[in-house]
Amino acid sequence: MGQRRGAATMQVCLLLCLTLLSPLGASLRGHRSREAKKRVKEPPVLSTRAPASRDFAFDLYRALATAAPDQNIFFSPLSISTTLAMLSLGARSHTKVQILEGLGLGPQEGSEEELHHTFHQLLREFAQPRKDIQLSLGNALFVSPTFHLQDTFLNAVKTLYLADAFPTNFMDPVGAQKQINDYVAKQTEGKIVDLAEDLDSTEVMVMVNYIFFKAKWETSFDHKSTRKQDFHVTSETVVRVPMMKREDHYYYFLDRNLSCKVVGVPYQGNATAFFILPSEGRMGRLENGLNEETMRKWLKMFTKRQLELYLPKFSIEGSYRLKEVLPTLGINDVFTSHADLTGITNHSSIQVSEMVHKAVVEVDESGTKAAAATEAIFMFKSAPMSSQRVMFNRPFMMLIVENSTNILFLGKVTHP
Repeated sequence: MGQRRGAATMQVCLLLCLTLLSPLGASLRGHRSREAKKRVKEPPVLSTRAPASRDFAFDLYRALATAAPDQNIFFSPLSISTTLAMLSLGARSHTKVQILEGLGLGPQEGSEEELHHTFHQLLREFAQPRKDIQLSLGNALFVSPTFHLQDTFLNAVKTLYLADAFPTNFMDPVGAQKQINDYVAKQTEGKIVDLAEDLDSTEVMVMVNYIFFKAKWETSFDHKSTRKQDFHVTSETVVRVPMMKREDHYYYFLDRNLSCKVVGVPYQGNATAFFILPSEGRMGRLENGLNEETMRKWLKMFTKRQLELYLPKFSIEGSYRLKEVLPTLGINDVFTSHADLTGITNHSSIQVSEMVHKAVVEVDESGTKAAAATEAIFMFKSAPMSSQRVMFNRPFMMLIVENSTNILFLGKVTHP
């Protein structure tokens, strides 16, 4: 079984994409409903029943950072874990164990069923229309008509993961590639346009996951306050970037253990961005120390603080071949001739040929204005205090979380 199966091996390709358009410029002030005016918005509470261990997100981040040191990083742990969980439905024996353990799931009875149930609930929640935020998560299978899927697998991915299934002629690789890319471009409003590349006639199925997020901040930065300033990529390399500025109340925590400052900036619609600025020379310490426990500590210890906040406008992309990265998390067999995917098909000669993830983030000043700033006059009833300046003018990390769910996005801005 350990021998290479050669041309007889059929290949499944996994494609994952996300688009995050995050118009930056939030503060704790903002337009709220009549009921919400009675209280101050609290920072999000990460659910203890998340679809998978949030340490998976940070373990994967560390693997990506190690593979591409000093580079921008941006990806969706949720997108990747959704696809792995869906793939586990068709995996068997050690292949399944590796995937579930990689997601942080132990062998305890019922945990796998709970994993799929939680993803199902999350997908249904994301499918609901939202007033202030665009947030959608979806899955699709593109399957060769000559490739027979097990009915139990197909029914499970359609029922639990709300996946669409499309017949696809992989004997025409160019046509198949266009079909997949047109679908992804439509789901991500044109932000991801070339997810599928270099397909060939040996493919029998492509599994796609997409996540699309677009939100405004509770209060925008003023375009007039944006100025070109230095951003220190390294101690020797300095670039000029458009730096936004706003003085306001933000969630703030100084983590002395990890030598970093954390600023929480809420969106409209129950999502929050965390920008994490390590002390000079301490990025490695921050990256190595990030885990679920650290996140919980930050959320518990946040205080509202008046800050003079400087954030760069930026647009970065991430493109990753996870076949080269996931084995460092113990997920290996599925990409080799040892793969047991007999829950997907009765063919024994099937393995995952590639797992591709692409991501885009755009950050600028946009947000709501008008009455937003006025309401804040009644929100903070404390003595005036001098503002602390927090300037993100060197490499920093960012996370996007949505209330009571999982970490949606995770990244590092090394070069805006």
